[in-house]
Amino acid sequence: MKKRSLGKTWIYLLLIAGAVFFMIPFFWMFSTSLKSYDDVFAFPPVWWPSEVLWSNYADLLVELPFLRYTLNTVIVTGMTLLGFMLSSSVVAFGFSYFRIPGKKVLFRILLVTLMIPPQVTMIPQFVLFNKLGWVGTFLPLIVPTFFGGAFSIFLLKQFFDTVPREFSDAAKLDGANEWKIFLKVYLPLSKPALATSALFIFIWTWTDFLNPLIYLNDDRMYTLSIGLQQLSTSRTTAWPQLMGGSVLMTLPIIVLFFLAQKTFIQGIQVGGIKS
Repeated sequence: MKKRSLGKTWIYLLLIAGAVFFMIPFFWMFSTSLKSYDDVFAFPPVWWPSEVLWSNYADLLVELPFLRYTLNTVIVTGMTLLGFMLSSSVVAFGFSYFRIPGKKVLFRILLVTLMIPPQVTMIPQFVLFNKLGWVGTFLPLIVPTFFGGAFSIFLLKQFFDTVPREFSDAAKLDGANEWKIFLKVYLPLSKPALATSALFIFIWTWTDFLNPLIYLNDDRMYTLSIGLQQLSTSRTTAWPQLMGGSVLMTLPIIVLFFLAQKTFIQGIQVGGIKS
């Protein structure tokens, strides 16, 4: 018993040390957002400002249309979530539920697309969207998501495979067709996998820099990632304001993760049961 208790103690100490180590960048980002310029460039580094300047956050709202950028990011992220979840869940259900010839081959081809670097398709996509007249709008960032995402389809399909076939058979006996089985049986049971997929999509979209940089050319339509970059290119980098904006941009991700932590972990565990 003593050996087990000692082993658990060391495990907890290691976990605490790891957590502290990973929290250092976030603490530094937050402390820098409250510093004066003298404290930012002080040597040796100042871990906590000699004078806490909450006004740096007010200056951020003056320097940038931060609320507009936040609204743009919410619109793009919300529509992306909607597109991916609707399309990916339907495709994943099809791969899991229906017994059709060549299904395994198609699914493997889908998985292969995960290994294609986005740089390979970047130029053809830009040419296509430019010919459609979509460059300079949110459409290139939103419309492709309604055609599914390979990772989301894979994660949801793995979860759907764990749903007992008896559930759908019982629903068929009650007169349910495939759409009702999907909506009434599979979706309600797949909340952990849906939450996990949604969390990944949210993080990728909320922090995406490259795609908005390519397709958005009007500063009124910039997302947060592009908007904050202006603080480091328009003039001498405003480090306190830049770190303040980074804190505000990171905060929703941290809050969302802690709120959905149990569901997220459950979705990862169940999603890895079958391969």
